[in-house]
Amino acid sequence: MSAARRLVQAPLRGLSLLQVRHVGTVSFGAAAGDTARVYRELERDFGVLAPPVVLHAPVPALLAACWTVLRETMLAEGRAPRAAKEAVAAAVSASNRCPFCITVHSGMLDSLSARPISRRRTESRPATEELTAWVRDGGKPPFPPELLPELAGTALCLQYLNRMVNIFLGPMPLPPNAPAQALGPVLRVLVGLMRSSAGTGTAPGTSLSLLPPAELPSDLDWAAADPRIADTLARAAAAVDRTGAELLPAPVREPVAAAVARWDGADPGLGRAWLDEPLTALPPEQRPLAELALLTALASYRVDERVIAAARQAGADDRQILAACAWASLLAARRRVGQLLSDH
Repeated sequence: MSAARRLVQAPLRGLSLLQVRHVGTVSFGAAAGDTARVYRELERDFGVLAPPVVLHAPVPALLAACWTVLRETMLAEGRAPRAAKEAVAAAVSASNRCPFCITVHSGMLDSLSARPISRRRTESRPATEELTAWVRDGGKPPFPPELLPELAGTALCLQYLNRMVNIFLGPMPLPPNAPAQALGPVLRVLVGLMRSSAGTGTAPGTSLSLLPPAELPSDLDWAAADPRIADTLARAAAAVDRTGAELLPAPVREPVAAAVARWDGADPGLGRAWLDEPLTALPPEQRPLAELALLTALASYRVDERVIAAARQAGADDRQILAACAWASLLAARRRVGQLLSDH
């Protein structure tokens, strides 16, 4: 890493942490063990201490799972071009109404489109418009089958991150109370750092040791054609499931999982019937955490201070709030990508 990059990255660390809301954060200097390792890898391979990843730091297993999936699907050198992954990321973010991620990934896509990282495999570069239409409408993927694990893996990653970002970050990659005029300069710095990291080549597989091996769940078998992506998703899914089981009572998880399994992928709207009905049998002390999880999965834009405060009043701490949101986000992400791939 160049000295110039380090000089820019260091002051951005505090700004990244300032963007996280609802839960505490872990500073770069206080990070230890795997948390410190993830922070270093983030700056090296992504370019910045990205708030969508560092918000997971109070639960190291979730931090490792989030980073491993982001790194291995989107950032690591593989078969699919980075521009195609950024196009998928921007399209998924648009479908989930996540302005933070739309801004970041559209900015990166514009940069890559103007100045491609490399000219290799140009015959395998699907058009941005085709990728956007595929994410929006489903149907036959507009790319060769060998690119499916990376591009569907990217879609899974963003389906997950959009939900977490909608809850724990603001609408733009700016600290609270920053003037709107700051967005342009800040975005240029962020994209510049991300671009410089993308141009250096990111070795595949090096983040996998953060998590223990696991079996690939059957709903993720579309990744099996690429052993690295399959290994990544298996390890991360197991880590999130394990954390959910450790921190969330089974009576909270069971009705949420059943509701997501029945979900058709449509926005359920602003009513409460869809939210109340699956949770009617829960005792009052478990209802707020289950409501947080179900809203996260199906309508993350509706999670606000009131929803978080209700969970806290019922006894949930930062770790349980993060676990409820991460577990539900991945559950919904797996469902949405499964639906996307079942359309062809």
